[in-house]
Amino acid sequence: MKIEKNTAVTLRFKLSDAQGKLIEDDKEPMVYLHGGYGNTLPKIEEALEGQEPGYQTTLALPAEDAFGLRDESLLRTIPRSQFPPGVKVGGQLEGHGADGVKQVFYVSKIKGDTVLLDANHPLAGKALRFNLKVMDVREATAEEIAHQHVHGEHGHHH
Repeated sequence: MKIEKNTAVTLRFKLSDAQGKLIEDDKEPMVYLHGGYGNTLPKIEEALEGQEPGYQTTLALPAEDAFGLRDESLLRTIPRSQFPPGVKVGGQLEGHGADGVKQVFYVSKIKGDTVLLDANHPLAGKALRFNLKVMDVREATAEEIAHQHVHGEHGHHH
């Protein structure tokens, strides 16, 4: 079966930076609903459109086509006293951006009495290389299409 809108695609992937340094090597395959549902990067969907199981490719994506450019307006400096004991670099917390919309912030630095939070994706601003292998393609169920994500093994669980 070919990859097209409303198919569930099972992928194996390796992610590295532009210099080839490994960032992530999946232990379990990734499954996503193909067709513009935001379950994977648009350039990955574009490259896989019309392909079949067994297809392999390597995509070199500039930052703007991967996780976007860094946006310095997404940085916040907060007094450490506003955090519970044990706050650590790399931790995540949910907050609200200047526009009131929920955002995930990453603790990027702790310096003295201040904590630097960053709402940029950790890979924002980086050119990335994706090694992809299509393992399986199947028709998505009506429920998966309605929920806009894959259910079951390696997909979303309710």
